[in-house]
Amino acid sequence: MYDTIIIGKGPAGISAAIYLKRSNKHVLVIGKDNGSLYDGVMIDNYYGFPGGISGTELIERGVKQATEFGIEVLQEEVIAIDKLDHFTVTTNKNTYEAKTVLLATGKPRTTLRIKGFQQYRGKGISFCVTCDGFFFRGKHLALIGYNDFMLHELKDMEFLTDKITIFTNGNPLTVPVEGYPVVEDKIIEITGDGEVAKSILTENGEYAIDGIFVALGSPGAVDFATRIGALVEGSNLVVNEDFQTNIEGLFAAGDTVGGVLQVAKAAADGMHAAIALKKILKK
Repeated sequence: MYDTIIIGKGPAGISAAIYLKRSNKHVLVIGKDNGSLYDGVMIDNYYGFPGGISGTELIERGVKQATEFGIEVLQEEVIAIDKLDHFTVTTNKNTYEAKTVLLATGKPRTTLRIKGFQQYRGKGISFCVTCDGFFFRGKHLALIGYNDFMLHELKDMEFLTDKITIFTNGNPLTVPVEGYPVVEDKIIEITGDGEVAKSILTENGEYAIDGIFVALGSPGAVDFATRIGALVEGSNLVVNEDFQTNIEGLFAAGDTVGGVLQVAKAAADGMHAAIALKKILKK
């Protein structure tokens, strides 16, 4: 079991990993991609890089520094985090266990650009089967997604109802699905009675539903946090002065906690979170 699993290999995550490793903690970093720091981003206001540096190169340098310290950095997609007496982190390839977790994934993925989506978000549209599934037991549900994240949510949804239709919203289905209808049409609109969502309109038809769960793309820090009961305000995780959420052992740092969205701030968050993590691990 790891002392800490860090989700995200950006400045906040890698900075925290290095500080923890220097204190002889057993650390694992998992990151799917470079997040917002891709090739097209040029950073010219970060200390020590005259002339600037691309987002991709900064990420690569950080990962190289971490691995030289002996830190394990995996390129995998985290699809769920659960907690009983310790944390279990499930990826598209494996399952890992840790005493503590640090969320440093950056901002959550963008929402669906579909007519009616914002109107009915939270009114029949949910992002978390574990959180909201209880209210939809035995109902006819729609699950919007196409990959490992969707399949993971589907397995949780099966305990609620056997009336499930999967909508890929025009994306090719990348995981095997048996026993449930799959609609690969592009979604045009989500309609309802003004109070709750009632149907999904696609390019080729209309489908009556009682509830919609969204599991598109990759889950972000807010998705992970709400799944296990952590507090969220808007698109930010709520943390205390030690960067710990209301869930003991679950920490967050960087863009996902809000504030100034800058590399320097994210790296500082990672350092402060690591210092707090060391204290709780001593207990």
